[in-house]
Order: sequence, then structure tokens, then C-alpha cells
Amino acid sequence: MEVKEAKTFTQKLKGLMFQKKFDYILKFKTNSIHTFFMKTNIDVILTDKNGKIMYIYRNLKPNKIILPKKGVKYTFEMPVNYLNNKKIGDKLNL
Repeated sequence: MEVKEAKTFTQKLKGLMFQKKFDYILKFKTNSIHTFFMKTNIDVILTDKNGKIMYIYRNLKPNKIILPKKGVKYTFEMPVNYLNNKKIGDKLNL
């Protein structure tokens, strides 16, 4: 699956808002997100600077907030169940 990185302010602001379907992973350089204005549930993985998975949020519903997490460098938003086999402590190589 393709990984797209939200780099600009507009890309980060929009993220996956208002999308009903998507077929890629969206990478953010941030330690928190919200799912306001999302049209579907997503899976979210938060990693440190080396790609070690620190937090996993599966089937996260719209209108939720993940508050800032210490040590997190990157956040990945993806379709539900895409990386079902990953667990905390694993290395995320995308």
C-alpha cells in the first residue's frame, strides 16, 4: 500500500477529512491527531523516531482525539485492519 506524507500545512490540516474511502497510508510528523469530520473509521499507529510502534488505535471512530504522546514522532492513519498483525514494540517499516 502506498504511503503518502502530509508535509504542508494544508495537507496536515485536511488529512483524511471528508473521505469515505481511501487506499493508502497517510503519514504525519506529529504526536497527536483528531478524527473530526472523518467519514469512516481508521486504524492509527504512533511510532518513535526509529519506527518502533508505541501506540495502536484500532477502528478509531470519527470525532475522537488522540492527545499528544511523549516520545512519539510519527503518526500513521490507515484503513481499518490493514496492519492487523502489528503490535506495540514492533518496528514499522513503510
